[in-house]
Amino acid sequence: MPPQLFTPFTLRSLTLPNRLVVSPMCQYSAVDGVATDWHPVHLGQFALGGAGLVWVEATGVEPRGRISPACLGLWGDAHERALEPVVAFFRRQGTAKLGIQLAHAGRKASTDVPWRGGKAVPPGSGGWEPCAPSPLPYDTGWPSPRGLSAEGLKEVRDAFAGAARRAVRAGFDAIELHMAHGYLLHQFLSPLSNFRADGYGGSRERRMLYPLEVFDAVRQSAPDLPVGVRVSATDWAPGGWDLESTAALALELKARGCDFIDVSSGGLTPLQKIEAKPGYQAPFAAEIRRRTGLPVIAVGLITTPAQAETIVSSGQADLVAMARAWLDDPHWGLHAAKELGGEGAWPRQYLRAKR
Repeated sequence: MPPQLFTPFTLRSLTLPNRLVVSPMCQYSAVDGVATDWHPVHLGQFALGGAGLVWVEATGVEPRGRISPACLGLWGDAHERALEPVVAFFRRQGTAKLGIQLAHAGRKASTDVPWRGGKAVPPGSGGWEPCAPSPLPYDTGWPSPRGLSAEGLKEVRDAFAGAARRAVRAGFDAIELHMAHGYLLHQFLSPLSNFRADGYGGSRERRMLYPLEVFDAVRQSAPDLPVGVRVSATDWAPGGWDLESTAALALELKARGCDFIDVSSGGLTPLQKIEAKPGYQAPFAAEIRRRTGLPVIAVGLITTPAQAETIVSSGQADLVAMARAWLDDPHWGLHAAKELGGEGAWPRQYLRAKR
């Protein structure tokens, strides 16, 4: 039998050629949110490397939703036009499908790029005032965000819906909604960051309400595409969001037409204590899959073909996503197929290198 990693998988009406996924990876190379010449080269290499699905990096649905001033956005015509050539390349070359992750950084927005320290950038230095469910800073030395009003909640929800419509027009194959890693929608979910006194705070059900409303808006704006959600299964901090809550959220998302759950963890608080080891997040994915029946993507220190194959063939996850491994080797999928005896999607132009 062929390796399970190299068998097709279908999400809604989209069939992927294999179970290998390139995770969203911030590139900090956009100008005013608009993709530059970096993006088609960076993403295009993965179209040729044997992946089944490639995610465009976390893409801000409005200017204040970007992680940094150099992050990608999708709130205007220029942003949409700049991504169309990337989509067109994927359609013409290779077999990988291309999706986009829609995001809002909330209180973790307006930071510098990592190679300049990644600290908060104040409004007078090119940054902006971040927003959040509650006016609680991410960490000592970070600014207090503005708590979102009823009007602000509508603006952000509408921004997600608008970005989803642009993603459809641009021709993307799938959409992932970012509810993980301590960004805005995760901030609503976690009791460590949501202290609201209205209908969007308090109990777990109320804290889930706004992220679910945003999902509904995206689902309605992209009725035919696979739409999934990236979650943090746990905050890795006492009193925080946990696996039980994630399962409850996933069931609510399933009822609303969610097509998959991309299971990560952490990112909400600098007080987190992560027990990192190879494949350490795969058990979270397996549990969400068991409880909900939804397709899941496993992530987290997955580096070798044998490890990825075991996660899929053992039923822990339906798809396996990696980031750093693909940065290190953009042809990781082709090399994995060689090692496991699977059939890799070699570009015709590269066949002379296949041995």
